[in-house]
Amino acid sequence: MLPAVIVGLMLVSLTCGENPAVQVILTNKGLQYGKHVGAGWIQEKLESVTFPDISGKLRIGILGNVHYTLTGARITKCDFPEPSVEFYQSATGFKTSVSGLSVALTGEWRAHYGPIHSGGTFNMAVFNVAVTSVVKLGNDTNRHLSVSSVHCDAGVGGVNIQFHGGSRYSRRQGGEDNISGDTDICPKVQESIAILEQHLQAMNVSFNVNQVVTLDLPLTGLPVVDASSLNLGLKGEFYSIKAPAEPPFQAKPFTVPEQPGRMLSVGLSEFTLNSASFGYFSAGVLQAVINDSMIPKFSPVHLNTSSMGPYVPQLPKMFPGLLVSLQVYAREVPLFSFLPGAVCLDLKGAVKAFAIQPNGTQTPLFKLNVDSLFSGKVWIADGRLKGSMKLNNLTVTLVSSEVGTVKTDAIQNILLKVSSIAMAKVNQILGKGVSLPRMKQAELVNTVLELDKGFIAVSSDAQVLMSD
Repeated sequence: MLPAVIVGLMLVSLTCGENPAVQVILTNKGLQYGKHVGAGWIQEKLESVTFPDISGKLRIGILGNVHYTLTGARITKCDFPEPSVEFYQSATGFKTSVSGLSVALTGEWRAHYGPIHSGGTFNMAVFNVAVTSVVKLGNDTNRHLSVSSVHCDAGVGGVNIQFHGGSRYSRRQGGEDNISGDTDICPKVQESIAILEQHLQAMNVSFNVNQVVTLDLPLTGLPVVDASSLNLGLKGEFYSIKAPAEPPFQAKPFTVPEQPGRMLSVGLSEFTLNSASFGYFSAGVLQAVINDSMIPKFSPVHLNTSSMGPYVPQLPKMFPGLLVSLQVYAREVPLFSFLPGAVCLDLKGAVKAFAIQPNGTQTPLFKLNVDSLFSGKVWIADGRLKGSMKLNNLTVTLVSSEVGTVKTDAIQNILLKVSSIAMAKVNQILGKGVSLPRMKQAELVNTVLELDKGFIAVSSDAQVLMSD
């Protein structure tokens, strides 16, 4: 059976004909770790497994068939060899094999031969169980990942049953019966895979991040399996919930560097971040209104016509003693770009200034374009994602004015000083970092991060927390 820790990586759906913005790669190291964890989990669970009643018949020489029922069977001992799991290219999936499985059980028995009924306890030993299963990964018409059994072969080396108790009509008291032959193991394996398939079809492939945007994570093509890895390409696109639309740019192809020494690699294209920017921009939330109550008291400049006189000379004369509000917004979609060792953000914004009249109405004063370019670095240290950023360039230009001259150079200088203070505080926060994502039953360890042109890649080992 495919370990649940591996199957969890496949809970996605399918969209065809697009470049993936997210790639998930499971290496052979990760597959073998999943096998080891899965085998341990099965060994632990087997100790508490109970079995349904088993009914059948035994032929006893010329007497004919004796019908029996075994009830309350439970495992008392299990020799569970670690299975073999490998990527299986010809089926685009996995091949799992286990051999030498032996189990000891105990329970109660009932039997009848014609009008004669008897019962007691039994001990059963099942020897040398061998199972080979091949699972294919694909997709269905509803664009979900699909799993199916394409091959199963199973056999039981032998079954030994020892009966105890019974009435005077029981002639096998304390005796032994050796049974061998076909089993129904493969139908059970196929039934389990079918149940997994049902769960996959019920999985959501779109997730609301918040009230503004949703994230789509369908596959962009069939899973790719080779001898050492499984590669899933995901769409990885954000949409505005209120105004869903495709952005004016597309995901570009990229290749995640091989990391065979890690269990799992995830590559994220700059397209994913830019689609998020487009989603927020389309929803109209990349804007804010700033008023004087939001300005620290120690600031040399406040949002009133008197304080802004050095930057807009006619303002105190035309609108004496009035407060000023600023409408700040992105006039274009902010765009991220990934470069070797760096992340850049190109932000084209605008500022509209208004004088607040005594009756609350707002009078337009001027409009500025404020273009800025940021760059930053991200890295992983001490199990935390950390970063730093700086302002590379800031340019202020006048678009229109209702109050005469606006000294854009002076405004640009004050904005640079404010940005410097803000960057210092931001870098304090980024330097502390945030903990790496932790799932309910697993956490990432030995994680490395690589920035390259157009994408960022994170490679990691995983540690399953069985206590959870």
